[in-house]
Amino acid sequence: MPSHRLTRAAVLLAAGTLLFANALSPAHADTDTFGPLPPHNPYAGPDGTSTMHGDTGSSDATPLPGPGTGPLTSRRIALQSACPTILVGSDGYPVALCTPILTRIPTVHLLDPATGNSVARLSLTKGSLLGGVYAYLDDRDRLVAVDGDNTLLRIGHRQKAGGGQELYVDRALSLDTAVPEGDAVTGLAPDWRGRVWFATGGGVVGTADETTGAVRSLALPAGERVENSISTAPAGTAVATTHATYLLTAGADGTPVVSWRRAYDRGPARKPGQLSHGTGSTPTFLGPGDGTDYVAVVDNASPTVNLLVHRTDTGAQVCSVPVLLSGGSGSENSPVGAGRSVFVASTYGYPYPALPENAGDSEPASGDFTGGLSRVDVRADGSGCDLKWDTVVRSSAVPRLSTADGLIHTIVRGSVLPGSDATSLLDPYSYVQIDPGTGRVARSTYLGLSSLYDTLQMVGTIAPGGVVYQGTITGVVRVEAR
Repeated sequence: MPSHRLTRAAVLLAAGTLLFANALSPAHADTDTFGPLPPHNPYAGPDGTSTMHGDTGSSDATPLPGPGTGPLTSRRIALQSACPTILVGSDGYPVALCTPILTRIPTVHLLDPATGNSVARLSLTKGSLLGGVYAYLDDRDRLVAVDGDNTLLRIGHRQKAGGGQELYVDRALSLDTAVPEGDAVTGLAPDWRGRVWFATGGGVVGTADETTGAVRSLALPAGERVENSISTAPAGTAVATTHATYLLTAGADGTPVVSWRRAYDRGPARKPGQLSHGTGSTPTFLGPGDGTDYVAVVDNASPTVNLLVHRTDTGAQVCSVPVLLSGGSGSENSPVGAGRSVFVASTYGYPYPALPENAGDSEPASGDFTGGLSRVDVRADGSGCDLKWDTVVRSSAVPRLSTADGLIHTIVRGSVLPGSDATSLLDPYSYVQIDPGTGRVARSTYLGLSSLYDTLQMVGTIAPGGVVYQGTITGVVRVEAR
């Protein structure tokens, strides 16, 4: 899942003992050169760490290198919260948006860059279970989020007079005029004019201009929900509903305008390991020109899903390629995109502790978490796409591609029964580096076992210095060089 829907999950905790080790060959960087990444958004924080998916184009790639090839160490920071969003500002401070297990009140944590420990916290107004998960850092290292009162907040941090750090609300703007009663904001991102774009679960897309206070909105067709976040590029804002992919621009007064709409095969029902009936993708901008030539999503076709790539300017379909052929063919995650390459990870059969109220029955009713990872390359002349490799990797997080070290970084979920696809509360988890040229795991480091380490398909963030922060169902895991 992109961790966005974590607040809906009831948490199952278990303890146990099990020895697990997995030592593979040292990491080997792929010889491919990936990029360019989407251009820097002047109203967002550092590239690679300003949004859940790295940048406002949702590339799920980063220009920062991972922890290197030497010995690694890891530690779990227990926050008694599920932490889907971990961002890092230009000052080096990680900011985590978490949902406590007991209260479900969204809480912002400022983390110590040296240890990962929480040094300040701020609770937000509780609203719908879906609200308060997606956020981004702006160009002043402020966390931009929407609380349960449908208020757009900019949350800064500063040193207190008596020492220590504090979080505070620096700016607030109500979105009540655009968000219908009972609805909630599911995703937001800045555009290149400084407006904040947002989308609600009920299918409303809007813009907020904090300079003038103007909030404008557009209701997408009835029955279309937005269950994932949104992405922005200089050409417009990409939104994937449960029925179609859109590119929108804004009119003179900021009102959203549909530039193009492309329906996709949403299949007969939700698949096991998905949280809604439709795509699980936050749209991904990628391309060999300026990094936003194309928009990619994964459909929900049955029995095999397809990677769909559209031209950003016209919406013309470049390709539809079957993916996740070796493992479970279904994905709740945003594709990873850089240059002409796209990577798709399977979530089919992932054992979420609970499902959203409106998720509906899955078809089939259940499935094993086999895993799966595919690479697709767009042809240089844009005439189509080719499946480069397809393999089975039980990634339990949204993978992150580093264009600096040429590796894919993620967390994999093992099994207490070697060779089995069965899952349990005692499963082991490992941080892995994957060679994007072959799809093979090049290196693996054991993190821990039990649901305390369950990464629940959340996104990891690579911070400066090669430190990996990965949200879990109970806090954060930090991986770094010894």
